[in-house]
Amino acid sequence: MTQRQSDSTDTRAGKNPEGTRGRILDAALSVFSRKGYHDTSVDEIVWESHTSKGAVYFHFPNKQALFLSLVDKFADLLERRVNEAISGETAGMRRVSVALQTTLETFGKYRPLAKLLLVQAVGLGAIFEDKRLEVHQRFVELIRVNLDQAIAEGAIAPVDSAVVATAWMGAINEVIIQWVYTGQPEPDRILATVRPMLLRSVGFEETTA
Repeated sequence: MTQRQSDSTDTRAGKNPEGTRGRILDAALSVFSRKGYHDTSVDEIVWESHTSKGAVYFHFPNKQALFLSLVDKFADLLERRVNEAISGETAGMRRVSVALQTTLETFGKYRPLAKLLLVQAVGLGAIFEDKRLEVHQRFVELIRVNLDQAIAEGAIAPVDSAVVATAWMGAINEVIIQWVYTGQPEPDRILATVRPMLLRSVGFEETTA
């Protein structure tokens, strides 16, 4: 039995299915990042993951499902890192500041995943656009909740937090897309510039964060 046949059999038998699924996702990320969605074939993902076509289709019905799972993987990773970072903070505006920093740092660390979410998912069709907007809205809502806490505490003046959160995500989106395409500006430069700019937009100086 070949390694790929073994992987497929183990998956169906319930032996380490998550390990196989993880290898497939890692391989898909690598190939999608190099070649783009349309030019990637399932056979290439099979080859890169050292599994079998049966194993891939056991976990993912098609290439579209693989791509959407990667988008979810990045969104879950980003949300988890943000929630962990702000869990020890009690002040609303401090939570906002830390959340912004963690978001920018995570995009900087996981460039291939950021590219999938912010660049490759655009223009692939309604299903992909719906997923991208769903992820976008998750983080708009996270920002909005913490802005509302800061307003309730009197740390900032009342604002339309839903609009502000959407505008902040738009600004982050644009500067990260530029970085994904060109490698510039560097993540540290983005963080040093964008975070204080956004905080000042609601009347909060970074020095008080």
